[in-house]
Amino acid sequence: MDLNPDLDLAAATSPGLPALPSVLVPVGSIEQHGPHLPLDTDAVIATAVATRAAKVLVARGRAVMVAPAISYGSSGEHQDFAGTSSIGDTVLNQVVVELARSMRTWAADVVFVNAHGGNVVALRAAVRQLLDEGHDVGWVACDCENVVDLHAGRTETSLMLYLAPWNVRLGRAEPGNTGSLEELLPLMKAGGVKAVSANGVLGDPTGASAEEGRAALTTMVRDVVRAVQVILGDSLPDVPTGPS
Repeated sequence: MDLNPDLDLAAATSPGLPALPSVLVPVGSIEQHGPHLPLDTDAVIATAVATRAAKVLVARGRAVMVAPAISYGSSGEHQDFAGTSSIGDTVLNQVVVELARSMRTWAADVVFVNAHGGNVVALRAAVRQLLDEGHDVGWVACDCENVVDLHAGRTETSLMLYLAPWNVRLGRAEPGNTGSLEELLPLMKAGGVKAVSANGVLGDPTGASAEEGRAALTTMVRDVVRAVQVILGDSLPDVPTGPS
């Protein structure tokens, strides 16, 4: 997935930036995603959603840049699995606050596009603080409607088969605990994901496909665009939001 150089903050030059752009910052994690998905799954998904959302917003008349992802997140619940690299709520909160403060010296607004549920506590607190300081900021979640698997299941596997199939070890995919969040959450709070799933999967990746991933991504982009426009106060006409 190549980011349009006109939208890529990392590839831009300082004098080449548009005046007072909106900045989308993907937020992910480096954590286990079962035996078949890469550790950077959440960062890949967040970046893909932010990139495609930015293209839609530009088509609607917005000056938008996509920042490099905050790839490390709060993933303590996965710490029993090798490779998980968590910075915790406190540090993530501080990173978000300091990054937004810095960006707001040249950006009109900053929106964090999050693809890891463990980051929500830090993002909520950071955005609340930044709003209290008078900054135009917000955060949105990369969610999909009617998803029954929670982690490294059919939806995430399908998304990765669409976005980065070379990093999916589909032959190693296997079901994990398919219980509901309400059922599993108390156990995970006490003992982490390992307490409820020996392989780290919450759901069943069986039947995952790139086609399902493309459809899921389309839904995510549509919903993120709508949420970002609410944050930015836009009321511009709809245009297609499908993946490219």
